[in-house]
Amino acid sequence: MATITTADGTRLFYKDWGPKDAQPVMFHHGWPLSSDDWDNQMLFFLAEGYRVIAHDRRGHGRSDQTDTGNEMDTYAADVAEIVKALDLRDVVHIGHSTGGGEAARYAARAEPGRVAKVILIGAVPPVMVQSDKNPDGIPMEVFDGIRSALVANRAQFFLDLPSGPFYGFNRDGATVSQGLINNWWRQGMAGGAKAHYDCVAAFSETDFTDDLTALNVPVLFVHGEDDQIVPIENSAHKAMKLVRDGTLKSYPGLSHGLFATHPDVVNPDLLSFVAA
Repeated sequence: MATITTADGTRLFYKDWGPKDAQPVMFHHGWPLSSDDWDNQMLFFLAEGYRVIAHDRRGHGRSDQTDTGNEMDTYAADVAEIVKALDLRDVVHIGHSTGGGEAARYAARAEPGRVAKVILIGAVPPVMVQSDKNPDGIPMEVFDGIRSALVANRAQFFLDLPSGPFYGFNRDGATVSQGLINNWWRQGMAGGAKAHYDCVAAFSETDFTDDLTALNVPVLFVHGEDDQIVPIENSAHKAMKLVRDGTLKSYPGLSHGLFATHPDVVNPDLLSFVAA
């Protein structure tokens, strides 16, 4: 397996496919998954002539099951180490959910010439949790419930979430894919419980406002209008107002996991933005 070892000794697994002189597209996965969540999009962009890279975030997938460093600053620093090790330049970063926060924080701090564009899909910025500054956010009790479910029976919770709201399979008339559910569970259970527990705070409580305002590259927000995990009103609609060069592409009736359930719809829109 291809890995790099970070400054704090953590081994990170990554995939790197395609011509090394082609423009790189780097993918950032959601909680509690792995780079495998991007298989469809990696094959799609590979066929279009791009170099595609994806890593398993620390504590997730095949990377080390860390008990420390499971927060956004370290996640972004890990991305910077991979980018430097592979000497990636002019990269398009595509992040989903938690990975969208990771991509935004990395891109806001990246060395000049490293980042070309950013795509945030169902992404958590600017901030999820309810507070005095974010009164219409999601109550802390929701995230406490996620932590409690993870501790009580992680294996069952990692079946319940993709079977229900993550992919919108709890909606009347939904076409349910057992394969997607099983693959979500497989990816989740490969990671570490401590890292997954810590990451709940990372994705829900981190404020990405300053990261969004610092981005000086084009940003595409992709969001399902029926996203039950990261509601569009509390995320993409607010984030759009904070970036300098933003475009919003929303999809009526689609869920948080829209790029997995409807790649035939989403992928061409991603390509159009990347190639423009």
